[in-house]
Amino acid sequence: MKIHREGYRTLLLVFTLLLVADILLFVFILNGPAGYFLVLFVSLLIFSYFYQFFMDPARNIAKKNGAVLAPADGKVVVIEETYESEYFKASCLQVSIFMSPFNVHSNRSPVTGRVKYLKYHPGKFLVAWNPKSSELNERATIVIEDEKGQEILLRQIAGAVARRIVTYPGVGDRVEQGEEIGFIKFGSRVDIFLPAGTPVEVIIGDKTLAGITAITQNIK
Repeated sequence: MKIHREGYRTLLLVFTLLLVADILLFVFILNGPAGYFLVLFVSLLIFSYFYQFFMDPARNIAKKNGAVLAPADGKVVVIEETYESEYFKASCLQVSIFMSPFNVHSNRSPVTGRVKYLKYHPGKFLVAWNPKSSELNERATIVIEDEKGQEILLRQIAGAVARRIVTYPGVGDRVEQGEEIGFIKFGSRVDIFLPAGTPVEVIIGDKTLAGITAITQNIK
């Protein structure tokens, strides 16, 4: 299991802080092997907790023509028709995927196409399952026009723990289905907006894998 590049600095910082803290404890406070073992064990747990946020497993992406693939690993928490006010300004089908701290936090393109719109919004850090998080939290909106001219909107949303959203492509860039397009540090959520009435292959509670699970086989 390799580490995602977004985790290098964070993990180095955590490792350095733990190392300094352990040395200070060993020199000035602790006395005896039992205390040393406990401190090392706690430090290992803390480092492991941060490490799992930046897991980057190898993934074989099988492109599916006409399908819209999940943009994130996690659990489907919302499937509903709603008004999308930023770009479409129309009723759309919203599918939301919640990424827990134990999910892979890399985001992937649901379709092959070209980035038509991209906007980052600073904001609050409400819990990711709060309905208002889509409008009030730190977030980035990406619209991809697929090869048939259909537009799909993807929204990366920071959660109560997440403090940084990264989006890799820019407006005009071509992205391939399943290609990594972003990363959200720590717990977060990704919304995908499709035309109203689009039939979906998932139900609330389903677990998804980015670039593998099909949200729909055919955009209406």
